[in-house]
This record gives sequence, structure tokens and C-alpha cells, in this order.
Amino acid sequence: MNLSRFLITVVATATVAVGVTACGGSDTSSSASTDAGAAVSGSIAIDGSSTVFPFAQAAAEEFQTKNPDAKVTVGESGTGGGFEKFCNGEIQIADASRSIKDEEIALCKKGSIKYSEVQIANDGIAIVTNKDLKITCMTTDQLKALWNKTSTVSNYKQLDPSFPDVKVSLFGPGTDSGTFDFFTDEINGEKGDTRKDYQPTEDDNVTVQGVSGEKGGLGYFGLSYYADNTDKLNLVAVNDGSGCVVPSDATVQDGSYKPLSRPLFMYINEADFTPAVKAFMGYVVDNADAIAKNAKIVAMTPAQQTEAKAALSKAEAGASGATTTTG
Repeated sequence: MNLSRFLITVVATATVAVGVTACGGSDTSSSASTDAGAAVSGSIAIDGSSTVFPFAQAAAEEFQTKNPDAKVTVGESGTGGGFEKFCNGEIQIADASRSIKDEEIALCKKGSIKYSEVQIANDGIAIVTNKDLKITCMTTDQLKALWNKTSTVSNYKQLDPSFPDVKVSLFGPGTDSGTFDFFTDEINGEKGDTRKDYQPTEDDNVTVQGVSGEKGGLGYFGLSYYADNTDKLNLVAVNDGSGCVVPSDATVQDGSYKPLSRPLFMYINEADFTPAVKAFMGYVVDNADAIAKNAKIVAMTPAQQTEAKAALSKAEAGASGATTTTG
């Protein structure tokens, strides 16, 4: 199928409704799949990470082609926004580009939400620039000097004499974003540590527009958003001290794209693990490779796929009566 998230205009907290029917079974044997040929009905609400959004949307669309009687809504309010809705019982599945935080665990406990975490893909945070801004590689120290909260860098030449003599214009995710949390933690040494004079948004397409529209534009987001905009943006390699590495499926999966490689997750509300949710998640795990390819997301490794199937089986067991919240 041809996935194009640009056929749907999505604002930062928009919800994209996609009608689907849960798949009755798949060619593989995930314990969360329903019997072959058995269709289910019902609604599934998903929200959260903008990085996971293309994957979730692709899964919902593919699910729909097979089963038109169930409805899935997919939103992208950011990882933090998704967890807030999830822990308040507003959605059944939370998309996340990072693991759940302690304060979110407490919020879910307060809302009596028992949950399970299932990895569904991988990602490498891409550093991108305007097509006319010729920066091929940046060290992690240079990225920190540019992005940390005390930064006074206003021209790229301040980072390296070989960099273009161009005024800095920065774009990136807002504070509800798991990408923001991960990047600031890995690059600046503390979650939330960032300079304030950049253009934040929970919609990565806005970052694409900003970076591509400003001569000195530079930003960061999930790798799939670069893959969809190679004609508009340059991809910057990152050097953590081991040499310049460009993010790709291979370098993300083998961990050599450091320190900006990470797993992507879906969190499941065990108390709301309906037949539709069970079938949808079974479809997601059993077809994760194909969904990732369609969404231009980095797929899981075989070992991660095995762990994901085990996590989904554990979630099903939890939905059947486990009393301990899973983290």
C-alpha cells in the first residue's frame, strides 16, 4: 500500500480517524491474535508520539483493508500528551517514543490503569538542515553547545570555523514530546534542558516546513520524517567520539548511531484489552516489519520481535486477571 501522511492534514493535537476491523488472525502465531478468519468489531483509541504516528496510522490503514467493521482513531498529541490521556482512561493504546516516566506511572496508578509495554519498532533521531546549509556532520559536543539552555550560539561558525557563516534558526519538538525528552537527556545531559529561542511544535511536519523555509534552519525529529522529505532537507551525521555516523535502518538497529538510537513502543491498557484491541495488537506485532517498511520506520531486529511477542502474550495474561501494574 502507499502510505502518505501528507494526504491528511494533522495539527499537533489532531486526531485522525481511520475505520478498521480487527484482523481475525495472521500468518504467524502471536498469542494475542484471534482465530483465523474471525472478525471483530469495536472502537480503538490511540494517541501519543508523533514519531510513532506514521507506524500507527499505517497499521490502522492496513488493518482497515482487511476488516472494515472496527474503527481505530490515531492521534499525535506527543508522548507526554498520550500518556496523560492513557492514564486518565481516555484511550486504550498510547504511542511512545520513550519509556513511561515515574510521574506518569503515578498518574496511571491513581487512575487504576494497569498497563503493558510492547516494542513495535526503532528510531534514530535525525538532525536535519536546510538544503542550502552545508553541514555534513556534528559532534555531540557541538550539538550540546547549540541546544543547551545556556547556549548563546547565534551563528554556525561559532561551533566550527569550517561551518557556514549563517545565522542559527532552530526548530524542534515541544515539551510533550518523547523525542524532546530523549534528545535533551542524551545530548544536553538532562531531560528538558534546552535553549528557549527555538520554534517548538508537536507536529513534525511543521518542523519540516520551518527548517526547509529558513536559510539557517536546523532541527531534529524521528528519522521517518526525513525519509519523507529528502528533497527538502539535508541529513547530518553525528559523531559521539567514534566517527561520523549517518542514521539509517542498519546503524539504528546495530546501535552504531549513538547516542540517538532508541526503541518505539505501544502501551496497552490491560483493563480495556477488548477483542478489537487484542486483534489489532496481534496484527501489529505479527506484521511489524511490513508496517515499519510502509511507514518508513526502522523495523525491530529478530530478537526484538521475539521479545515483543512475549510482551504481548504477557499483556494478554495481565488482561485476564493480573493485578500488578507492568512497567
